[in-house]
Amino acid sequence: MDVRLSAEQRALRDSAAQVVSSLAPRTVRELDDSERAAKLDATVDVSGWRELRTAAVAAGGVPLASAVETAIVAEELGRGLADTPFLGPTLAAELRRLAAAPPGSSLETVAFTPDLSAPACAADGVLPSPAIAIDARAAPSALVLVPASGGYRLASAAVPDARATLDLTRSVARLDYPAAVVSLPAQGRPLTAEDLVRWTSLGLALTCADLVGAMSGAVHLACEYALTRRQYGVAIGTFQAVQHRLADAFVSLEGSRSIALHAAWAVDASPAGAALAAAASAKAYCARAARTVCEAVIQVHGGIGNTWECLAHLYLRRTLFSSDILGGVGASLARVLDHHGIGPGDGLR
Repeated sequence: MDVRLSAEQRALRDSAAQVVSSLAPRTVRELDDSERAAKLDATVDVSGWRELRTAAVAAGGVPLASAVETAIVAEELGRGLADTPFLGPTLAAELRRLAAAPPGSSLETVAFTPDLSAPACAADGVLPSPAIAIDARAAPSALVLVPASGGYRLASAAVPDARATLDLTRSVARLDYPAAVVSLPAQGRPLTAEDLVRWTSLGLALTCADLVGAMSGAVHLACEYALTRRQYGVAIGTFQAVQHRLADAFVSLEGSRSIALHAAWAVDASPAGAALAAAASAKAYCARAARTVCEAVIQVHGGIGNTWECLAHLYLRRTLFSSDILGGVGASLARVLDHHGIGPGDGLR
């Protein structure tokens, strides 16, 4: 694995960073600025970033971009708290590609089980239990799985009005029972168990990239505050205790970035099982690190860090939500143990 980004990947990162710097919310109040949010949505839509995992027709179903390039965009959006749908539409595009289905004609997302640990599965034309559609703002439909001969087929469920819950930058919608689903036409083949493993690996890798981005933005926020906030006539950044907290946060950030990059690379370069193990390892590391880093950032801000106006809580909220998608620390470690054949009889569970 070559960890260096290519010239094209650096250009992609810089483009995403520029969009985030210009249009992402800079204050909590700006989350209510519908004009700004519409401009951000339009820019991301025109960029084609949501279609990076769409099949390239001339390449026999290979995605337009690698998981590494998709993760680069996810990291930048997380860094800037970009309140625009990305993860959901990207995972929907990947499901369509794996099922050899045509691209969606409108914005589309994916529905998960209520705990966000797995994609929602329908039976007899309806969802047998409630489901949660992520990145649901402006998405009229969400993809769900339907058991079929040879694996799973894709179906679509209408998405009701979305709202922000834990993560104020990304809306979700609850699909209550009995939500009707409609089978997608022109699916080339059913989704196999290996396809779903590969899809889960991509989802974990992208959530890790989002966690890394959010950590990066939070650490930058704390460093800027430490340089400007003064106590006893000096900047609090000169205090050794503050320096130690920020240094520990930076180490956790860089470790997370390394393992998340490996997970993104493995999605396309490794066998499905190995890719899932790499992504699960990254998710366990990044989810644990992100909570520690964001809590440290709030502590560095002192009293103001616990106020609504400080951006620090938005970073913490975003990392907690990303940590839940497709499983957090415990579920990810269980996947790693299963991959290596370690079970209860080995004394580790």
